[in-house]
Amino acid sequence: MLFGEIMSSGSLSLTGGLYKVFKYSVYALLTLNIFLFFQEESLAIQQTFSQGIDLGDIIQGYAATIDTAAWVLLLLLFEFETSVLRPRTLARPDIRVIFSLVRVFSYGFIGYAFYGYFTKMLFINGISPFVVDDVCRLVGQGFSIIDTLDQYPMLAAENCGTLNSQALFQLNEQNIIGHADQWSAIQWLALADVINSFTWIAVVIVLEVDVRLQQQNRFKGRVVLVSKNIKFVLYAILLGAATYWGFLGDLLDFWDAFMWLLAFFFIEVNIFKVEKSASLDQ
Repeated sequence: MLFGEIMSSGSLSLTGGLYKVFKYSVYALLTLNIFLFFQEESLAIQQTFSQGIDLGDIIQGYAATIDTAAWVLLLLLFEFETSVLRPRTLARPDIRVIFSLVRVFSYGFIGYAFYGYFTKMLFINGISPFVVDDVCRLVGQGFSIIDTLDQYPMLAAENCGTLNSQALFQLNEQNIIGHADQWSAIQWLALADVINSFTWIAVVIVLEVDVRLQQQNRFKGRVVLVSKNIKFVLYAILLGAATYWGFLGDLLDFWDAFMWLLAFFFIEVNIFKVEKSASLDQ
C-alpha cells in the first residue's frame, strides 16, 4: 500500500514536472517571437518607409514587436499571480507596487500597439492606381511587389511578368505595387491584426476581473459562468484569426497566435486550480 502511494506520488510529481517544462518552454518560445517579429518588420519597413522612418512612425513599423514584448511581460505577471507566488507574498506592499508598475507599462504598450495596428491598417488602405505599359521595365529601379503583409520582395525579371496586363495599385507613393487581389488580401490581413489585438485586450480585461475577484474570494457561481461564456466567444474569435493566418500561409503570425492561445490556456488552468483549491478548503 505504501509502495503504491509512493509510486503514485512519484508519477504525479513527474507529470507535474513535465507540464512545467512544457509550459515554460512555450513562454520561452513566445519571448523568441519578439526577435523574429523585429527581424521581419525591420525588413518590411525598408520598403514601406523607403524614405526613412520617423520616431512617431516607430509603432506603425514595429507594432508586432512592441505588442509581443508587452504581452510577454503581462503573461509572466499573470503566471506569477496565479501560480508562482503565494497570496501572502502578493499582498505585500512592495510586490503590489512592482506589479502595478509592470501592469501599467504593459497595458500602455499594448494599447499603443493596438493604435499601431489600426494606423497600419489605414496606411495599407492608402493605395492609388499605378499605370505602366511594361512592369518589367521597372526592374532595377527600387520597386517591390506584395507577398504578404510584412513581406515585399524586390521586383525582378522572375516575377515582373505576373503583373503585366493587370490593373496595378501603388502604396502611398512608396515603391510597392501589386494588383487588386493582392492589395485586398493584405488589407484583410491588416484588419485581422486589428481584430486580434482588440480581442486579446478584451480577454485580459476579463482575466484581470477573474484574478481580482479570486483574490477577494468572490470568483464563484454566476460570475464564473458569465466569465467562461465571454472568454469562450473571445477565444473562438482568436482561434478564427489564427486559422485565417494559417490558410493564408503567414506562418509566423499563425505560429504566434497558436502559441499565445496555448500560453493563456496555462493561465486558465492556473485560475482553475486556485478556484478548485479554494472550494476544497471551504
